Amino acid sequence: MKTKIISLIILFLLSISVTAQIDRSQQPKSGPAPKINLGKPQTFELKNGLKVLVVENHKLPRVSASLTIDNPPIFEGEKAGTTSLTGSLLGSGSKKLSKNAFNEEVDYLGARIFFSSQGAGLNSLTRYFPRVLELMADAALNPVFTQEEFDKERNKLLDGIKSNEKSVAAIAGRVQNVVTYGKNHAYGEFVSQETANKVSLEDVTNFYNTYYKPNNAYLVIVGDVNFKEVKKLVTKHFNNWGKGNVATANLPEVSNVAKTEINFVDMPNAVQSEVAAINTLQLKMGDPDYHAVLLANQILGGDFNSYLNMNLREAHGYTYGARSRVNDDKYIGSFKASTSVRNMVTDSTVVEIIKEIKKIRTENVTEEALKNVKAGYVGKFVMALEQPATIARYALNIKVNNLPENFYETYLEKINAVTIEDIKRVAQKYFNIDNARIVIAGKAVDVIPNLEKAGYKINYFDIYGNPTTKPELSKPIPAGVTINTVFDNYFKAIGGKDKTNTVKSTLSISEASLQGMTLEMTTKQMASNKYTTSMSMMGNIMSQQVFDGEKGYVAQMGQKKPLEGELLEKMKTSSFPFAENGYLNKATLLKIEPIDGKDAYVIKIGNDTTVFYDVVSGLKTGESITQKAPNGQEMTQTVKYQDYKEVAGVKFPHTIKMTMGPQQIDFKVKELKVNEGVTATDFQ
Repeated sequence: MKTKIISLIILFLLSISVTAQIDRSQQPKSGPAPKINLGKPQTFELKNGLKVLVVENHKLPRVSASLTIDNPPIFEGEKAGTTSLTGSLLGSGSKKLSKNAFNEEVDYLGARIFFSSQGAGLNSLTRYFPRVLELMADAALNPVFTQEEFDKERNKLLDGIKSNEKSVAAIAGRVQNVVTYGKNHAYGEFVSQETANKVSLEDVTNFYNTYYKPNNAYLVIVGDVNFKEVKKLVTKHFNNWGKGNVATANLPEVSNVAKTEINFVDMPNAVQSEVAAINTLQLKMGDPDYHAVLLANQILGGDFNSYLNMNLREAHGYTYGARSRVNDDKYIGSFKASTSVRNMVTDSTVVEIIKEIKKIRTENVTEEALKNVKAGYVGKFVMALEQPATIARYALNIKVNNLPENFYETYLEKINAVTIEDIKRVAQKYFNIDNARIVIAGKAVDVIPNLEKAGYKINYFDIYGNPTTKPELSKPIPAGVTINTVFDNYFKAIGGKDKTNTVKSTLSISEASLQGMTLEMTTKQMASNKYTTSMSMMGNIMSQQVFDGEKGYVAQMGQKKPLEGELLEKMKTSSFPFAENGYLNKATLLKIEPIDGKDAYVIKIGNDTTVFYDVVSGLKTGESITQKAPNGQEMTQTVKYQDYKEVAGVKFPHTIKMTMGPQQIDFKVKELKVNEGVTATDFQ
């Protein structure tokens, strides 16, 4: 598995993404002003405090229902994970029905019932709705929590936590919450292996008995139903649900920093940096500024044509997308502008994000920009009204957020009343550049040297949000270590030069999952520098690259293009099956740096390829290459080599993890042959 497969993967992924693009060059024409007819749901309340909202819609013979318990944020402390496990265990049958019997009946009725720690929901055909509602109520109000099911769900939770331990995006999100709200806040705490292991079955039962109560709950039913019949059904199945003490919010005070700073998390395995500028704010749906903030955020980073995306994606090519969002909240809200970018442009990204936030705070937006954003909101609002669930959701929002009854009836009026001056005013109030946290998760050795020049104080955190010291960026190369010794150690690690010299050809067949389908990669290599690889799905070859030592071609979706220019020259100077034989005259030993917690020699090959060799084992652990896409953007593709196994006396990696931008493809080698299955005709 060599560097040249990277080019094919890039072309393959680009071919997928191109088909998903839409033409944004033509702006839709404005239609006539919409006429809004906003209906209201019928409501009633049970003696236990359960509030019920019913929206009759007889267009289709279907019904949906959602039960929402409006609890405040719940801080779990050393037993974080209790909430998650409670939601997972709900729906495991009831006191009347076993889990299997419950699931079998739901499937038989063609329905869907789902649960969470703060409610439940269902989707059903009208004819089966009475029974499906009864099943949901039974499982929600008469749950059976067993030790066996608890152990299963906790193991699933632990597996999920473990799988995210090296996810840059997951860790970035976790640390963002920790530094913004604090670990002693419900919004800042997170579930860890340690806290999940402390949760017991008794904790889940106590949580359910404390927080699963009707007197702050709402049941919304939408679809082909009759109000009077629904009232009878709900009363029958929910009237015995015992009320309890309603939980109250007890959250610590949260504040922004005195001066904008950078909070950095070192992720040695990161190909990209996750960058976010964050500040907390007080904004509720009923606030006078609410509609102006919605529009201001849309202009800054809410859609494709926003300031942030036009700058970071279109103008600079740093990213596939940059966005901002405002989180209105009854307790404490937040503003965040974020993106994922190549490590080497992280510092520039910070500068550009601050620049665009400053722009909307100090410069008037154009009348055209404001007009377009308003039109977009009007269109979304009107389209949403075509869905019966919208009326119910709006009614629930009014109840939960204590909004005036005419909030949605005057929604468009308030959107259209927002002025250019309003946009600047709310941007200055809610989009902070003086007291913001800039949270970055990235590879320190690539990011920190330039980031230190940005002029902000840099605080360092580990992957759990704990303060730590500045990471060691690189280590000096020991005396006597050269490119030759690194390559010699590599060949010794995989079996020795004598053994590798006997390898005249290799055939590798690998599989990976991509977009729910199986992707197969077949790679053939032959001494004297011959190479071919192909990608196929469902038996159809999607992409192929062939090189016979002097010439070759790339084929995609039936289109064949000769190898030429820089790529052809690279292929000519390569050395298959072992690239190291051709590296010596082009390689530079740069440094030692940590890769996934282990020291690795970093060797630069030409201008665009970097290869990593483990200092202790000598094995090649990864490589990366930077190329320009057809749209001019630079893309960095990385490959990690793991799970070395011996074949014909030589060790080859059997797990190959490829990453380009947000896309990761993990190939597992299912067949590898040495000196068989390859002929000269394979490279024609």
